[in-house]
Amino acid sequence: MRFEDRTDAAQRLAEKLSPYRKQHPLILAIPRGAVPMGVHLARALGGDLDVVLVRKLCAPGDPEFALGAVDETGWVYLANETRFMANPGYIAEKKAEEMALMKIRRARYTPARQPQDPAGRVVIVVDDGLATGATMIAALHAVRAKKPEKLVCAVPVASEEALHKVEALADEVVCLHAPSRFYAVGQFYETFNQVSDDEVVELLRQAAPQ
Repeated sequence: MRFEDRTDAAQRLAEKLSPYRKQHPLILAIPRGAVPMGVHLARALGGDLDVVLVRKLCAPGDPEFALGAVDETGWVYLANETRFMANPGYIAEKKAEEMALMKIRRARYTPARQPQDPAGRVVIVVDDGLATGATMIAALHAVRAKKPEKLVCAVPVASEEALHKVEALADEVVCLHAPSRFYAVGQFYETFNQVSDDEVVELLRQAAPQ
């Protein structure tokens, strides 16, 4: 299965998530790539849109390989297979860097309001794909701590390994494609352009509650 772009992926996800249309769900997108998808899902399902800020902790010298991830509170997830190679000093340094970046992004993305409260709501956390699953794991952990009524993980594509990891953390996982051969999220999209901070700011501004 391949997707034309993130809009196509979001449209297909919206069909699978249609049972939530009358429940006014809170759509939490993982920036930056999932924010355009979150806009479509919020419109299609009659829900609200916000972001859940998490950051990948990259391996030394390899920005594409995730040792784990960190959320806004400072909670760190480290993949079991990377714990033996994770130098505590390096992890602490990367954690501080990524938390500083999340603080900047939070101030820029939602400057005039507090993040929307997931408590007691159906919450759908969306990303454009899962390779290691690290950022989604951190996102689900962060949202679960705020006591949603139901926590749903929604992605167009995921590696089998990542899907197995997140299934234990969400009440429901909606994934359209989990191929046995998975190299990178972008391989399943015809167009997979980078989403800029400016785009995220504008999309969230347009979607903000009136």
